Amino acid sequence: MKKFKLIPILTLVFIASVLTMCSKDDKTTAPGITAAQVNTNIVAGNWSVTLYNENGTIHTSDFSGYSFVFNTGGALVATNSPTIKEGTWSSGTDSGSVKITIDFTATETTGSFESISDDWMVLTSTATKTELKHVSGDDGSIDLLTFEKI
Repeated sequence: MKKFKLIPILTLVFIASVLTMCSKDDKTTAPGITAAQVNTNIVAGNWSVTLYNENGTIHTSDFSGYSFVFNTGGALVATNSPTIKEGTWSSGTDSGSVKITIDFTATETTGSFESISDDWMVLTSTATKTELKHVSGDDGSIDLLTFEKI
């Protein structure tokens, strides 16, 4: 009889273990990435958006033709001649994760540039590609943003 009582308990323990392993938010900053390394990578050259996934909806084409330049002084300029969008950027560490903050809200209060104006966790950063993720504090939705060197 004791064996039959033990089986449901073990089953519940197993299910609880599996559920805690699964997570919607399983991407974190890659080990070894520092804010200084991200800064070095991002200020070197022109970048294009190769992925913008806003909570499961792809909006990459909203940035088609734009060239992004992250200047060392914190200015961020997106150009799609003759259109120029001006914003700011900064980087740092928050809760052990390297983050980039993008802000176009001084000039863009709606639309795609406003929607990428947020703090982004750096998933990967190399000389040719930077992958970012934002988890909304409001509803837990996940956005992904990828820049690749032009």
